[in-house]
Amino acid sequence: MTFSWTPHRFSGGVLALDVANSVVLRADPDRRIDRFADPAAMDAFPAGANRHGAERTLFGLLEPVALDARAGMVQLREAIDRHFRAEVLGAGTPGLLADLLEAIASTLRLSGERPQALDTATARSALMLLSQPDPQRLKICPNCGWLFLDRSRNRSRAWCDMAVCGNRAKASRHYRRNREEPRP
Repeated sequence: MTFSWTPHRFSGGVLALDVANSVVLRADPDRRIDRFADPAAMDAFPAGANRHGAERTLFGLLEPVALDARAGMVQLREAIDRHFRAEVLGAGTPGLLADLLEAIASTLRLSGERPQALDTATARSALMLLSQPDPQRLKICPNCGWLFLDRSRNRSRAWCDMAVCGNRAKASRHYRRNREEPRP
């Protein structure tokens, strides 16, 4: 099956969340897909982020992660997901925050010479997300489970991407409603 980094894959609203969302169906161990397990997909992610990411102008043209930094990139991604997912669920702990900060520090220490590298930019994006003034804007998509930043004026965004998850949820609701209603 061919895979490409389409605009939907960058619906998190910030680079750190887009990277965390590179694991599809995270909560389902039987169907879980780690897009970064494929080195070619990890190498292609920066080009997709350069085209579709919300923070594409903030970090400059992103470059792939160095070969020796890939394991650290995955550790950073997992720390981002654990911390921010727990925050949304109201289960954040100082330990999760410490783990995230350690992953950020380690990434910045190792990749500080490459400011446009994906891992460096992701660490900086996570730091900016940590310091955002309105943490209630961080949400989990009820359809796919991805993390996203709700930038709507009234904080009413329900899905990571209306064109994909929103439509699926609405179609499912329509199907259930039509199936349950008696036909004339």
